[in-house]
Amino acid sequence: MRFRYSTAKNGKPIKKAVVYTAEEHGISFSDVDGDAVRIVERLKESGFDTYIVGGAVRDLILGKKPKDFDIVSEASPARIKRIFRNSRVIGNRFRLVHVYAGNKIFEVCTFRSLKEGHTGNSFGTIEEDVLRRDFTVNSLFYDPRQQLVVDFVGGMKDIWKKRIRPVIPLETIFTDDPVRMIRAVKYGAATGFKLPLSLRWRIRRDSSLLAQVSPSRLTEEIVKIIHSAQAARIVEKLDALGLFRYLQPNASKLLAENPRFRERYLRDFAAAADLGGEGSGTGEKKPGWAMSSLIRAFLEDTTDFSLSDSQENYYAAFLSVRRFVLPMNPPRLELDHAVRLIFAEHGITVKRARFPIRSRPSGGEGDRARGEQASARSSGPAAAPPSCPVSAGPAAEREDPVQAPKKRRRRRRRKTPVPEGRPQPGETQGTGAEQKI
Repeated sequence: MRFRYSTAKNGKPIKKAVVYTAEEHGISFSDVDGDAVRIVERLKESGFDTYIVGGAVRDLILGKKPKDFDIVSEASPARIKRIFRNSRVIGNRFRLVHVYAGNKIFEVCTFRSLKEGHTGNSFGTIEEDVLRRDFTVNSLFYDPRQQLVVDFVGGMKDIWKKRIRPVIPLETIFTDDPVRMIRAVKYGAATGFKLPLSLRWRIRRDSSLLAQVSPSRLTEEIVKIIHSAQAARIVEKLDALGLFRYLQPNASKLLAENPRFRERYLRDFAAAADLGGEGSGTGEKKPGWAMSSLIRAFLEDTTDFSLSDSQENYYAAFLSVRRFVLPMNPPRLELDHAVRLIFAEHGITVKRARFPIRSRPSGGEGDRARGEQASARSSGPAAAPPSCPVSAGPAAEREDPVQAPKKRRRRRRRKTPVPEGRPQPGETQGTGAEQKI
């Protein structure tokens, strides 16, 4: 075990971090992505202190193969962009760099400071950057060249003790970013680590802050959850701490009221993980397999799969599940795959349209009538008429491109020279007698 020091104002050395060697942290170098190692080495050769950081280091210590490798460096985004030609700077306020290596993308971030708080965007040092991170198990820095782990906050001890401990004070960690509550539960469920009583109490107290989070961020977190091999455990923990009702309010209500729905809902997540989840390695991953776990139990309770008109039945089912997963706003194509997958499980093949659930420009009233008929045939409270924003409005409310008046194109007239003796435009032409005079 080694130690990392810095110099105080009075010139005396101060111990800042514990440095663990390869024998102590136990990371197998063969599990580290070779492209990530090359990116780190190239930045180090350019004179910049650089490390692999975050969940990748945690998983490597636990003997798991990380899905993503995040990199942090003291180089600015502009300098990183100049070093790697196959990269681009992203973000408006919080700028970072995506470095491309084949079909893989590595996120390279610059050390941030605490001058503007825990959510500012000013650049700083590694000592400041580590204090901006959420939990100690995600705040370890790994140097693949020397195979050392640098620990400023006691993250290695927390991994050995199997606990999730915050770096940022509890008074501000969730007010700065409420999504950290979801991440705390997700990290605990994915690793099997326990959340201390003080952390659980703070999550229950601040859970209402999630109501202020944008639907896009909630959608991003839900997508990560349903693609995890521990999705069922994560959903169960989120529901126990009162967080799931802000991610999926309709499903959370059914989980509390209907024990049979709860059993099938959690079972669907476990089955999706076995089919193609993270780290499962078994089964065949089908389009929509992850999203189907979010809607299968609801769709089977509210849809009559025995109806003859499968196209109209699918139309009503698609609209009902789109309302069911609110405030989540999943990609239309992924949700379409999920609904078709569930229909196929019941022996129903739905003809694929080029643009699913889009009405034709001149058929607004006809499409609305067909949607109402399909919704009337579908059972369950969610089978409301398709008057929600995903369906097209009446034809009178929008301009039909076929009936729209054509715009006149202005044509410029060429000026031609007037022959000598002919009157100019605007002149009054006289009589023949006047011309002779």
